[in-house]
Amino acid sequence: MRITRNSKLDLGRFSDPSLLILSSLASGPKHGYAMIQDIEQFCGTHLEVGTLYGALARLENQGWIEALELEERRRPYRITQLGATVLREQLSTMKQVVSTGLQRLATS
Repeated sequence: MRITRNSKLDLGRFSDPSLLILSSLASGPKHGYAMIQDIEQFCGTHLEVGTLYGALARLENQGWIEALELEERRRPYRITQLGATVLREQLSTMKQVVSTGLQRLATS
């Protein structure tokens, strides 16, 4: 499956929070605060609560994540198979961009 700009699977203008959330959930289900902590730990980016929950709603509507049963008043989320496919594709594209950019910087 190839994700193209303007396709239903494209992360679009919300790519930063969405990519971070999908990456966080790739290691297992988490509730919102745990995602904020995980994302801050692995990349140094702090997502505000409003940004996080807005992105979670969009990702859930796309079918890329799903909400699980409440656990002690917290709602965990997990990545779906479709979400994992989208994440893999986006990371592969990013890897190619990073590789090309680094090669070009080395020759300039």
